[in-house]
Amino acid sequence: MTERAPEAPSHFIREIIEEDLRTAKHAGRVVTRFPPEPNGYLHIGHAKSICLNFGLAREYGGVCHLRFDDTNPAKEDVEYVDSIMADVRWLGFDWADRLFYASDYFEQLYDFAVRLIRRRQGLRRQPLRRGDPRATAARSPSPAATARTATARVAENRDLFARMRAGEFADGAHVLRAKIDMASPNLNLRDPTLYRIRRTAHHRTGDRWCIYPLYDFTHCLSDSLEGITHSICTLEFENHRPLYDWVLDELADALSSAADRVRAPEPRPTR
Repeated sequence: MTERAPEAPSHFIREIIEEDLRTAKHAGRVVTRFPPEPNGYLHIGHAKSICLNFGLAREYGGVCHLRFDDTNPAKEDVEYVDSIMADVRWLGFDWADRLFYASDYFEQLYDFAVRLIRRRQGLRRQPLRRGDPRATAARSPSPAATARTATARVAENRDLFARMRAGEFADGAHVLRAKIDMASPNLNLRDPTLYRIRRTAHHRTGDRWCIYPLYDFTHCLSDSLEGITHSICTLEFENHRPLYDWVLDELADALSSAADRVRAPEPRPTR
């Protein structure tokens, strides 16, 4: 008797894409992205991400963006940008006209942060340090904070954020945090940092900025602006996904108009 060959394991990402195509979600488009930070040379994990994102886009007649997450200029360099591009091509992929940088969106990201402040988010003096018990314990707003009117807090925070941008404060003097749920068991949904001060020249924007957004704030907004349909992340980012969704939900109205300026190319037919 001939034994039956075992069935191949289910590929859940393909199943999601195929279901989205079947139901015409995203108007039948498949747009992925490979979003490396240009702070070093690529390793085997990056190769896996490149093959997955570019490969799935190719398989389903879609497109894949190459987007550099260049939000930490102290560790980034154009040498790494060039090296990453060469490695992607060496693996047999190309992004054509779909090359993006997070720094393309710095002005828009700043405007989005101001919108969040208007929605009663806040700033904090100095970030909490690793090991600080307040970083893990559930916390509630202080009586002093709740005593002030919401209008006064918003005005104060907008002024502080504008002064951060203007370069009035030293590195570490202030950070912008989103006040979400201080009792959440997911630390990313308490008061995550969105912006910090870094007086470091950027390889693309020079000295134009002295405040830079963090990855969790930048990544989801960049995906939305570019019309990414399938944002594929590895497991270490699993607990960050609720924050990804929260930012997009909070800024849905603003994103619907801003995304028109950064349209993803139409999907290519499968060959």
